Amino acid sequence: MLNLNKLFETIQKDIKNSKNIEELNEIRIKFLGKKGILTSYMKSLKNFSFEEKKKYSIIINQKKQDIINKINKKKQKLTVFFLEKRIKEETIDVSLPGRRTERGCLHPITYTIDYIKNFFSQLGFQSISSPEIEDEYHNFDALNIPKYHPARDNHDTFWFDENRLLRTQTSSMQIRIMKKEKPPMRFIFPGKVYRNDYDITHTPMFHQIEGLIVDKNINFSNLKWIIYKFLYNFFGEDVSIRFRPSYFPFTVPSAEVDIINVYGKPLEILGCGMVHPNVLNNMNINSNIYSACAFGIGVERITMLRYGIYDLRSFFENDIRFLNQFKYN
Repeated sequence: MLNLNKLFETIQKDIKNSKNIEELNEIRIKFLGKKGILTSYMKSLKNFSFEEKKKYSIIINQKKQDIINKINKKKQKLTVFFLEKRIKEETIDVSLPGRRTERGCLHPITYTIDYIKNFFSQLGFQSISSPEIEDEYHNFDALNIPKYHPARDNHDTFWFDENRLLRTQTSSMQIRIMKKEKPPMRFIFPGKVYRNDYDITHTPMFHQIEGLIVDKNINFSNLKWIIYKFLYNFFGEDVSIRFRPSYFPFTVPSAEVDIINVYGKPLEILGCGMVHPNVLNNMNINSNIYSACAFGIGVERITMLRYGIYDLRSFFENDIRFLNQFKYN
């Protein structure tokens, strides 16, 4: 036990000369661990007299606590040293611009639908979604489409069974809303529709937005004003628009609206007309008091015209290069 002072000097010297945290841990284990030198000294005190045991245990415990404090102090000093060294070696220029966060974008079809919904909301229209799986009554019967009409055939409509089908038009929501609401009313019905038709200008699934106004004294001039207002807003006031007579079982009179493209050729973009009195009467709306007009916009068509897209398939190919062009709309 006479060598305690020399031992403590050795420990302090080792702590002072340690160059990293690992060396400090080795010193701690060597002298203070369960099998360490100081621990073995404490165990050997059992062979001493009571007075010597008391004397040396106090000295050893005091020195032990002193060593622990010195180790912790040295550890803190080494931690700061290596942190400062790392900071110097890994200098960061905070004036440099950060990494650019890539911004996502809406699909052009989604953007066009949102644009249309926003435009018509400013005219007092409410936007309502509707079921894509319809029954024969809402999709055909209530819309004044006769049993013999070719639109009901398998070559034009996707049937699940004798009564259920994928809707061929969002006009079916007209029936549901007129049964539920009372005039006056203004609604648009955006959604997907399905027709058994696939070629260079048609796809079996496409998007349509139906518009409906039911009120007193609604006439074709009101309908034309709304359509002109929308098309001028969407394409610009220099766009060439043509109304031409057409036929739909659920409207009378009926018209189709064309946009004249840069080559002077017309391209149909929507159908419209005054809602047939039979349709109103089927919904218990007195056609002698109320009149209604409706229109159906082909979303893909007007999107292609607005952005100069020539291939309808581009909308469905999930090509990120195509979608990135609409990042800043």
